[in-house]
Amino acid sequence: MSREWYVYILECIDGTYYTGMTSDPELRLAEHNAGLDPAAYTFTRRPVRLVCVRAFPTRNEALTREHQVKGWSCAKKLALIWDDWDGLDMIVARERKKRSRTL
Repeated sequence: MSREWYVYILECIDGTYYTGMTSDPELRLAEHNAGLDPAAYTFTRRPVRLVCVRAFPTRNEALTREHQVKGWSCAKKLALIWDDWDGLDMIVARERKKRSRTL
């Protein structure tokens, strides 16, 4: 039996965002809020709130997307959270234009 994997975004109490991957988003949220790992990014930023979850059919696909989203700007993450695909496209186009001017 295969299971889905999820990429999730948490909003931390300090207004920052944390991106992770799991097979059980609700359990993972509870773990973050319980503060099980003092070295974790979210440990000093609790409570955290689950603001985005996206499902993927394989662990590898979720891992690839998690790494991609972790590298995104806050504006891109917010566009994803709000399902603002047009806004996300505009941000990407603006970034590409900016990069092409610097090359």
